Amino acid sequence: MMAIYLDHAATTPVHPRVKEAMLPFLEEKYGNPSSIHGFGREIRNAVDRARDQVARGLNADPGQLIFTSGGTEADNLALTGVALALREQGKDHVITSQVEHHAVLDTCGFLERLGFRVTRLPVDESGQVSPEKVREALDEETAILSIMYGNNEVGTLQPVAEIGEIAREHGVFFHTDAVQAFGMEKIDVKSLPVDLLTVSAHKINGPKGVGALWIGRNVPLQPLQHGGLQEKRRRAGTENVPGIVGFGEAAELAILHREEHRQQTDRCRQAMLEELDAADIRYHVNGHPEHHLPHILNLSFPGADTEVMLMNLDLEGVACASGSACTSGTLEISHVLEAMGLPEDRLRSAIRFSFGMGNTEEEVRIAAQRVAKVVRRLTAE
Repeated sequence: MMAIYLDHAATTPVHPRVKEAMLPFLEEKYGNPSSIHGFGREIRNAVDRARDQVARGLNADPGQLIFTSGGTEADNLALTGVALALREQGKDHVITSQVEHHAVLDTCGFLERLGFRVTRLPVDESGQVSPEKVREALDEETAILSIMYGNNEVGTLQPVAEIGEIAREHGVFFHTDAVQAFGMEKIDVKSLPVDLLTVSAHKINGPKGVGALWIGRNVPLQPLQHGGLQEKRRRAGTENVPGIVGFGEAAELAILHREEHRQQTDRCRQAMLEELDAADIRYHVNGHPEHHLPHILNLSFPGADTEVMLMNLDLEGVACASGSACTSGTLEISHVLEAMGLPEDRLRSAIRFSFGMGNTEEEVRIAAQRVAKVVRRLTAE
């Protein structure tokens, strides 16, 4: 039986060209980028090139990009770094949404334990935050606002530009987690009203364990790691050189092929829905009907159970998920779907399919047929 991987929102296969770019830095090119001799300078040049490549994907100044161990660390650094830097000015308020990735939500919980006030904004049934709710929540003590670009569970895109303009009006720093959107949406930090933005390599066919935080000019940031001068004193520690080189190559490929990739994943998305319709399977699409990432499709199958479905689909050779890979191992009800106010039968039967490199319409149709088979069996019992 052919195994079909439909969990690209969790992680993606490494592109062959990315692997090829990384290999020399696992073998003969092993210097420390902080060393001043030839071995070190060669590695420093490779890190600088990768920084240029990732920055081009955001139309950013490379000097404003900080490499991290991934999206989670970048989110932590953005929120905690700004909040701590501004606390001495009497700013002790943080705003986010109820549907953020746990890297943001758990960081907000940590800040709360440090004495910060945290406002978690509600969303509508499509998973969108209202810009007016943002405006109402802002006050003179607000240090930072964090609203994700595109949701990792349902794919809903947030009105980031509108929210960013409101933040600018109030002089509040605005962070967006763009981990799922990078490589799918055209992101230009020179025109987008954001102050900090998170990206990650392993969502764009790069290696795991490396991400980046773009930081706007004049954004105060207290480092969370100490012990070195790396990354302009904002993130101490010897750089993950093979990972960073891989990230650079992945970013270049993602931007070069973005439109083609968008069209391919959207065709896969449509193929899944067409095949389920043809099989006369009852389902609901969760998320915004128009403003969504093309590669994420979250469906509820009333009458079936998420955990049982996932186990059966795995046996059928279809890899998918119940939500964020950081929490799906627990198989708790998705906090995103709960925040959207979905009815119980949709909460308990939701599955996320996500498409990417290597997927074809043909195999997605085969996967959909297997899904239909499982749903029929489970709902007939």
